[in-house]
Amino acid sequence: MRNKNIHTVPAGNKWAVKQEGNKTPLSTHNTKSNAMQKAATQAKKDHVEHVIHGKDGRIQDKDSYGKDPNPPKDNKH
Repeated sequence: MRNKNIHTVPAGNKWAVKQEGNKTPLSTHNTKSNAMQKAATQAKKDHVEHVIHGKDGRIQDKDSYGKDPNPPKDNKH
């Protein structure tokens, strides 16, 4: 299913790109930056949110690439 959000999450000493509802990562990366780039590309392609987690597993940030009824008012991007 392609309309599920994409997450960048810690995976041991690496970082994983996961789709909600799937236990198997779409990809794993040595750096968070590389994982975030891959996740953002996939989220844009699927028109979903990219949810970014920290080392502790907590959500740090979200970027929406879909039809968000309440778009953010920040100027981050």
